[in-house]
Amino acid sequence: MSSSPFINSVRQEIRLRGYSLRTERTYLHWIKQYIRFHNLRHPADLDRSHVRHFLSALSNERHVSVNTQKTALNALAFLYHQVLNKQLGDLGFQRAKQYRRIPTVMTPTEVSSLLSKMEGRDWLIFSLLYGSGLRVSECLRLRIKDIDFDNYSILVRDGKGGKDRSTLLSKSLIPTLQQQIAASLKVQEIDNREGVGPSMPYALGRKIPNAFRQPAWMFLFPSSGLCNHPITGQLCRHHLHDTVPRKALKKALTEIGPINKRITCHTFRHSFATHLIEAGKDIRTVQELLGHSDVKTTQIYTHVVGDKFAGTTSPLDRLAH
Repeated sequence: MSSSPFINSVRQEIRLRGYSLRTERTYLHWIKQYIRFHNLRHPADLDRSHVRHFLSALSNERHVSVNTQKTALNALAFLYHQVLNKQLGDLGFQRAKQYRRIPTVMTPTEVSSLLSKMEGRDWLIFSLLYGSGLRVSECLRLRIKDIDFDNYSILVRDGKGGKDRSTLLSKSLIPTLQQQIAASLKVQEIDNREGVGPSMPYALGRKIPNAFRQPAWMFLFPSSGLCNHPITGQLCRHHLHDTVPRKALKKALTEIGPINKRITCHTFRHSFATHLIEAGKDIRTVQELLGHSDVKTTQIYTHVVGDKFAGTTSPLDRLAH
């Protein structure tokens, strides 16, 4: 189905609007799922009742999360509104249940212990995840131009929801970042001699064909090998794959010994937010640093902090007085 004329036409519509490759893959995935759900019928022959049936089935039969259901809805809304020029209107589908899950957070001691088991590039990646509150994908996509040493900030481009934001840059990371930049530029210099360079945003690559030679566009964490650009097919160097830091974290966790928590790359971002709130930082500031659209998303960290934030104590503690 991926090579069908219809799917290719949807792909072209997505690219015409400058959506990220990640969004393209996600939208095409859910559109294909929708078509398969309705026994390979063409979406032009399906209406809002079919969309409603599919979205409700995601909730009732597949038990997907509310965010997954929203993503599927966005994909189908794009399909009907932008490709088929049909308005869906009010669907009235069965919405997935949203459960409030308290995120896992490390103590500062646990963060320090894990970082002590890493070195070089891996240490820098996880220091950025914790020190700047980055998602691992945001960290690995950083380019040299995104690091602002003068203002001690990092510009996160095309984060979740396609939003740009600025976040903190720890002064303690500057020497290591400068070393990493020098190493990345050396890789770019070697690549440029062969007429290749970092993978570029599709539209920019067309407008400025030699932009890959500019140091500003080099990835901070380049991959170890070359690959073909997924859109143009041109040979280039992409950023590091997210399996690399995950393997580094797994190794560090093994070396540090058992921690009675499920620690992932995202746990460092959760810890960043929680420790800022524990330190008395304004929740609106934390919201902006994390890039949350709704402050309610950020407020989950106040539940992690608990009595340190709310000033409440267990009634059992008062019995001792």
